[in-house]
Parts: sequence; C-alpha cells; structure tokens
Amino acid sequence: MSRICAVTGKKPMKGRLVSHANNKTIRTFQPNLHYRRFWLESQKRWVRLRVSTAGLRRIDKLGVEAVLAEIAAKRKAAA
Repeated sequence: MSRICAVTGKKPMKGRLVSHANNKTIRTFQPNLHYRRFWLESQKRWVRLRVSTAGLRRIDKLGVEAVLAEIAAKRKAAA
C-alpha cells in the first residue's frame, strides 16, 4: 500500500542526509500517517482512512462530511 494521505495527498519526499564529512546520501522523508475511523452520521457507518496529522487537523476543523465531499469533488474533476 502506498504511503499517501487520503485527505491532503501528502507523499514521501526525497532529500539528502549530509554527514559531518559532507558525504551526501539520499534519504526519504515519510509523511506522518495514521489509520483512523470516522463516523459518518449521514450514512450511519464508520469510514476508515489513512490520514496525516495535517489531515486530522483539517477534519477537526471542517468536519469529516465536508472533507469527504472535497475528496469526491477532486476525484470527479480529475476523471
């Protein structure tokens, strides 16, 4: 399974680890993802999402129904 946030779309990023001797090695920065269940009152069911901490804050601010509506609108526009 890919490491992508369902809400924000955050993905792993590439960067360089630079040692004291200035040796550069490529590393990856992983998003801080968590599996969470959210209750959808309109559908009377649980939804399981893999979200980043920024996605959790967005859901807290706007509500899960509004965020899921945004996700559906993005998918419809992309298709």
